[in-house]
Amino acid sequence: MLQTKASNVLFDLDGTLADTAPDLAFALNTLLAENGKQALPLDMLRPVVSLGGVAMVRLAFEIDEDSVEFASLKDRFLQLYRDNIAKYTVLFEGIEKLLTTLETRQIPWGIVTNKSTWLTQALMQELDLTKRTPCIVCGDTVEHAKPHPAPMLHACSLLECVAEQTVYIGDAPRDIEAGNRAQMTTLIANYGYIGKYEQTDKWGADGNIVSPLEILDWVI
Repeated sequence: MLQTKASNVLFDLDGTLADTAPDLAFALNTLLAENGKQALPLDMLRPVVSLGGVAMVRLAFEIDEDSVEFASLKDRFLQLYRDNIAKYTVLFEGIEKLLTTLETRQIPWGIVTNKSTWLTQALMQELDLTKRTPCIVCGDTVEHAKPHPAPMLHACSLLECVAEQTVYIGDAPRDIEAGNRAQMTTLIANYGYIGKYEQTDKWGADGNIVSPLEILDWVI
């Protein structure tokens, strides 16, 4: 079967475009210290990052969302993260070269993340990416977040493109599900926050990449 070539590129943020795990771990461990608890190693937290702040707080404090203290812990965690949002975060190796190549070829690109707008916009400014794309779709931009296809289709409207000519790259099952439901080509970022026991072959993606520059093989 011939490989489909896309003319537009969309990225997940955490674990795909940027290595945000060190800052999220710093915020979570600061919160743990504030509550008299031991820090957790980055290797334990990295696979949970793509699942969001709720999952990270749940793991760290071993409590469910219906616990009386959960909301305040999550809010404090997010504020600590916002205050240190680009302390250690960097683009994954190869991403800057990839974005420059896409821009040189005039291939539109954008971001679709479940991260909230107030955090996403702050991080994009710190990474000097805000002015490089008209398409930054956050978890609260439209009514539904991934794995719903709505944010994917909204991204296409911002880029003035069609989903069938777009490739979406992510590192979590909901990324691939959202892209597939929107009729996009989907790629798994194996360099991202994927746990060693994840069965990525069951996610239904069109392909896997171990380096961001491999995305160029999927675009015109």
